[in-house]
Amino acid sequence: MSNIYLIDDQPIANFITRKLLELEGYKENVQDFINPVEAFAIVEQEKEEALIFLDLNMPEMTGWEFLDEMRRKGVKHRTIVLTSSTSQLDQQKALEYPCVLEYVVKPLNKQKFMLLSSYLKQ
Repeated sequence: MSNIYLIDDQPIANFITRKLLELEGYKENVQDFINPVEAFAIVEQEKEEALIFLDLNMPEMTGWEFLDEMRRKGVKHRTIVLTSSTSQLDQQKALEYPCVLEYVVKPLNKQKFMLLSSYLKQ
């Protein structure tokens, strides 16, 4: 199974996503980060295709900056934007990035997570 990266400056958001992953049997290969700059340093070194859960509103490096940096450096990991933003403009913008699979509004719950489960099996 490929690595899964949880990137959100709110530890509780990463905790919830990790617990939902664990309920589905994904206990290995999951790393969470509250600092997106540190996360990017790891993610850009990842050789195998990974799955990223990415928040948009973070200090130091926003999710937008993270996505821009991925594009600039040719990092193509599959990404699920997990954000508190309900803006249609944000959703449209996010889905313009080729690596973004889905745009999900927090809080993540079992029902929303089940809709994403097909991406975990890829």
